[in-house]
Amino acid sequence: MLIKVCGMRDTDNIRAVSELDIDLMGFIFWPQSPRFVRMISSQAGIIPDYSLERLKKGQGKDDSPANRIKRVGVFVDDMPQSIITRVYNYDLDYVQLHGEESRVMIENFRRSVDPDIKAGIKVIKTISVEKPEDVDKYKEYVGVVDLFLFDTKCDCAGGSGEQFDWSVLERYDGDVPFLLSGGIGPDDVEKIKAFNHPQFAGIDLNSHFETEPGVKDVDKLKAFISALR
Repeated sequence: MLIKVCGMRDTDNIRAVSELDIDLMGFIFWPQSPRFVRMISSQAGIIPDYSLERLKKGQGKDDSPANRIKRVGVFVDDMPQSIITRVYNYDLDYVQLHGEESRVMIENFRRSVDPDIKAGIKVIKTISVEKPEDVDKYKEYVGVVDLFLFDTKCDCAGGSGEQFDWSVLERYDGDVPFLLSGGIGPDDVEKIKAFNHPQFAGIDLNSHFETEPGVKDVDKLKAFISALR
């Protein structure tokens, strides 16, 4: 199971979380988010230290590219050039599109980035869910994304801390793997273990593991991941 921890911003917290058994780490580049990554300057003390480190999936493991925690940039209806700039500056492995991005935009983005800027860049498309019919929006993106992320529909473009009814994903009959997001918390270990879908690939963790926006409770995450693994 893939485990993604999203909404990271604080350098020391990033380092601490990187020592846990996680697979992906998400950085939000949407200005309206309280977890927005504001600066790239080496004076910022936010992401630059992280960008220059080869963060590993747990201490004591090798630091080969295959073992590195993958960096995910989260964008909401951003300009393609802005996304491309951040892919380059932060050496992103994934781009997560959390708005109303079109299929054509994603196709153009891939052609612009892969292979010249980031070979093998992967795309996650968020599908916001409130009712069963919302799941069907995935069909627009089949063939142009590597993962879907099903999240709770809200006005805040994610990070609501609310869960949707996971049973609606029985409606998803695609063959693209997906991550489950939206209000997953420390008490959801057994619920996740009981969730069954052939394309269920992992989970996305954020607000329910925070001490404040952008700062994760490392002990709480560690206990949760240990119980889940």
